[in-house]
Amino acid sequence: MIDNKLLTLIALSENGGYTKTAENLHLTQPAVSQHIKGLEKELGITIFNRTENGLKPTPQGVIAIRYAKRIQALYELERTRIEDSKKNMFSFTIGITHTSESSLVSNALANYAYSKDGLHITIVTDDISNLYTKLENYEIDLAIIEARNSDPRYRSLLLDTDSIMLAVSANNPLAKASMVTIDELKKQKMILRLPGSATRQMFEASLASAELTIHDFNVMLEVDSIATIKDLVIKDIGVALLARSTCRNLEILNKLVLLPIDGMPMIREVNIVYPKDFDHPEVLDGIVKSYKALAK
Repeated sequence: MIDNKLLTLIALSENGGYTKTAENLHLTQPAVSQHIKGLEKELGITIFNRTENGLKPTPQGVIAIRYAKRIQALYELERTRIEDSKKNMFSFTIGITHTSESSLVSNALANYAYSKDGLHITIVTDDISNLYTKLENYEIDLAIIEARNSDPRYRSLLLDTDSIMLAVSANNPLAKASMVTIDELKKQKMILRLPGSATRQMFEASLASAELTIHDFNVMLEVDSIATIKDLVIKDIGVALLARSTCRNLEILNKLVLLPIDGMPMIREVNIVYPKDFDHPEVLDGIVKSYKALAK
């Protein structure tokens, strides 16, 4: 069982005050204070400083809170796995990016879950950096990202390769071309993903290699939602850089045309990233087979 002092620490970090924490945990304020003092004595640190704006974790306190949350998540995972085992079930939480959410990945996961009795999959969506944090904190079991694995603590399995291309409306004059040049792209009104997205970062890196920046282009709108971007492009309100995997159906329906940018190939891997102690290789194999079946 997880130490109650750690649960108190987590609650205090989230509530920001002793009174609310005591109420939420059904403890007295002296009991909350005693839990924190006990942890500080065990660890030899001060966890919180009092400021005009309330409690603020010290640098060591931030570390203590982070690992307390990991211990809590790991304990909950242990309980889930034990209960699953009793019922002959398997539950997995899989993190995917916004791009994956709009591609074949979500459908592949759904098809795989549907095909296996006793399998339950929870899908959470976030950017790549946050997915790594969720892996580290045991909040997810696997992550599917559009990049190579950058953390040696995890293994990865190649799921696919994807390309970033210029998406234009079927009514856009560029739709009749086989590719678009940089000069032609500069004349277009562009809709881009937000700076933190992998698609945006890859585009900016490609521009840098050509000694260009985003400021050399007419970026009229920045949007987080891929679905919104595709809708705007279909209406010919602008052009956008999108992963080909997210536009396959629209390309088949001739609602969007995808064009390579001359001299600027943008190819990236799609990988399943998982902890080294992940002990269900059949799940990895099942996800890959489900994805490949849809990609045919």
